[in-house]
Amino acid sequence: MPSLNKFKYSDDNKRYHTLNYFYKHKFNSKIFKVSLNAGFSCPNIDGTVGYGGCIYCSKSGSGEFAGKTSDDIVTQFNKVKNMMLKKWPNAKYIGYFQARTNTYAPVERLKQVYEPILKQEGVVGLNIGTRCDAISDECLDYLTDLNKRTYLTVELGLQTMHEKTSKLINRCHSLECFKDMVNKLRERNINVVVHIINGLPGESKEDMIETVKYLNNLDIQGIKIHMLSVLKNTPLEEYYKKNKFHILTKEEYIDIVVTELEYLRDSIVINRITGDPDINDLIEPTWLVKKFCVLNDIDKEMVKRDIYQGDKVV
Repeated sequence: MPSLNKFKYSDDNKRYHTLNYFYKHKFNSKIFKVSLNAGFSCPNIDGTVGYGGCIYCSKSGSGEFAGKTSDDIVTQFNKVKNMMLKKWPNAKYIGYFQARTNTYAPVERLKQVYEPILKQEGVVGLNIGTRCDAISDECLDYLTDLNKRTYLTVELGLQTMHEKTSKLINRCHSLECFKDMVNKLRERNINVVVHIINGLPGESKEDMIETVKYLNNLDIQGIKIHMLSVLKNTPLEEYYKKNKFHILTKEEYIDIVVTELEYLRDSIVINRITGDPDINDLIEPTWLVKKFCVLNDIDKEMVKRDIYQGDKVV
């Protein structure tokens, strides 16, 4: 039977704009990201703006599923690609520079790792994860050139719009800096995806929804919604042991996410809607390990409430 779903950005039962739907209709092909680790650092690790990095960040700089820095970038690409091709043999690829801050280097260094990936057969684009305070004017010019040659997306970590929380988690940049970089990227027609985290210490449901409302008023093309993961050997582990702040239950997280989706324009692509931590490093919340249960429960809750992404956008 044909789907009765009225959501215009869906071919199935999804009531929000999935990345899978977006890629399928843009490229007419299955697309998967090949996660890469170019060995970059971060300005809040090396002392440029701070030390220690964000308190939740893992040893790999959120690059658990990326390649190994002991391999050159093309070797990394081929190892990850060949593994994923077993599942999707006819797919095309996007090179995903995931770990830490992937514009935090001179442009010549960036070219050494970006350009070889663009030359790989089947690559249709690049996703570059970075921070708003780590993109120089020279880098912007290079990104503008890349954007003319491939499907480019810049992923900016924000995590929260609230300055008090941002200081607590050691982001070391302001909300104004973030907004300025979004505007600079969009002036160059570069796609922007923003990362946020639900469940940060001290934040209420209203605080988290306020972050989404703020982002909905910016010219962004996508969003990644994460649940805060307390991981081993991070400053957040120590903070959690000392403060025992509230960890969202699965039910609370789902309630917050489906409400957030209502406040996001339906054209904004939901690149991610739950966390994907390494089970060996995860302390809390343990329910995150059942990723597909979380995804299915989000779908069920949206059906139960009969809501769709963008319902509350004025």
